[in-house]
Amino acid sequence: MAKMVVLQQPTKQPSISLLPSSLSDFNGTKLCQIQYKRKVWQPKGALHVSASSTKKILIMGGTRFIGVFLSRLLVKEGHQVTLFTRGKAPVTQQLPGESDSDYSNFKSQILHLKGDRKDFDFVKSSLSAEGYDVVYDINGREADEVEPILDALPNLEQFIYCSSAGVYLKSDLLPHCETDAVDPKSRHKGKLNTESLLESRDVNYTSIRPVYIYGPLNYNPVEEWFFHRLKAGRPIPIPNSGNQITQLGHVKDLATAFIQVLGNEKASKQVFNISGEKYVTFDGLAKACAKAGGFPEPEIVHYNPKDFDFGKKKAFPFRDQHFFASVEKAKHVLGWKPEFDLVEGLTDSYNLDFGRGTFRKEADFSTDDLILGKSLVLQA
Repeated sequence: MAKMVVLQQPTKQPSISLLPSSLSDFNGTKLCQIQYKRKVWQPKGALHVSASSTKKILIMGGTRFIGVFLSRLLVKEGHQVTLFTRGKAPVTQQLPGESDSDYSNFKSQILHLKGDRKDFDFVKSSLSAEGYDVVYDINGREADEVEPILDALPNLEQFIYCSSAGVYLKSDLLPHCETDAVDPKSRHKGKLNTESLLESRDVNYTSIRPVYIYGPLNYNPVEEWFFHRLKAGRPIPIPNSGNQITQLGHVKDLATAFIQVLGNEKASKQVFNISGEKYVTFDGLAKACAKAGGFPEPEIVHYNPKDFDFGKKKAFPFRDQHFFASVEKAKHVLGWKPEFDLVEGLTDSYNLDFGRGTFRKEADFSTDDLILGKSLVLQA
């Protein structure tokens, strides 16, 4: 049941090498017992893709979340895949639910180029020496990080970029479409500048703009933020009315979209929004996470963020506004369609990650306690 907190104003507180992939340190333990009854879960999102001509592919990044699923799809298609990373994390990790033989086969085929992408001289020399047909840039944030790649690979067939729907200018007219105005001052302006660079260099590029991404191994506290509170049996604090509408896309559906633009003439010099088909309110997302994890419907507490000084801590994992985008272009042009609806996708994430006892960040309820500690809680 939703509740509103009526709040008093608080006092303000003040080396160059091509290496085979390294061993994984992922602990693939068995599924935990779920404490509440729910339907028997069956895994979805098997990584099936259609055959295509073999390419020599470089992924900038690729060792966590999006790249983990994308690299498997590319290897399954028979491409030669190299990951460019600083080597600070294991180059591969076994996916939850992945068989030892499948993981061993994948791991044996991944190449690793160790380096810092901000070392532009190294990028130019190493990439020009190797030569690649296609580049997937998963972790690029600024245009100056991309320019050396283009300089090193003048005959590049395609540059596929992971941008963000965060580049759109805030608007009262939603959903965001690919032709909508963009915000040159957004915190994703580096991605917007990269798209402009690719256009100006006359590169055969494709840019993918996800909204919020979720799924197993998510390093952003999206669904994990809710799961921590549900597991602890705590109320879910949600800013303002809780009717803000947003949108989530499953990482496996995103990886499939990245595959479908590869070598696709219809994707040449195009931008595509990628996310789930349905939109959801903040309150609805809390309830969907509870359903996915087998928890009872949560107690939701609404609050006014302006009544608090959280310092540098983030009290809620989403921007406090309506934020969602149309995926119709990707569906009609690419023939792409997300496999997961929201509850199915959250169930996949829970069972393959948080439900196994694995997560990226420890629970931190300090901002919750500030909210819940304010006196006079009224029924909404």
